[in-house]
Amino acid sequence: MANENIKKVKAADLELKERVVATNRVTKVTKGGRIFSFAVIVVVGNENGIVGYGLGKAREVSTAISKGVEDAKKNLIQVPILKGTIPHASEGKYSGADVFMKPAAPGTGVIAGGAMRAVFESVGVKNVLAKSKGSSNPHSVVKATISALSKMRDAYTVAQVRGVTLDKVFNG
Repeated sequence: MANENIKKVKAADLELKERVVATNRVTKVTKGGRIFSFAVIVVVGNENGIVGYGLGKAREVSTAISKGVEDAKKNLIQVPILKGTIPHASEGKYSGADVFMKPAAPGTGVIAGGAMRAVFESVGVKNVLAKSKGSSNPHSVVKATISALSKMRDAYTVAQVRGVTLDKVFNG
């Protein structure tokens, strides 16, 4: 599933905001008692087209969140946004999660479920219609949403790839 048009971004000079999507408490029972551990999924973005996700695991929630943020900064991608929405409809799939998203008119808002909503807010999309089908596991839904967003291409990019003018892309 190597996608050539995914634009990786360096996190060095970006103002990134973090959102915790899900926290999972795991218990290991030993002779001495129960040992709790936490796994946290974090989505980071600059709310202007850049988004990434990460998983952090630790004995404490705050440490797990900071590890998740560090992981998310390694997986940043650039997403085209046109007038506060996505350029075209797209589908993404990861494991059992299937997501579908399409552009919406101004004033619609983010119509999406919990895990997808965090990704859209981090990337800076203001108006979108989205549906999550299949698994509701937050890990899979976040990865499927990022997959669908990474397939997005704006008209300018399409024109460059085809070697034609923007007018020719629209009027064919």
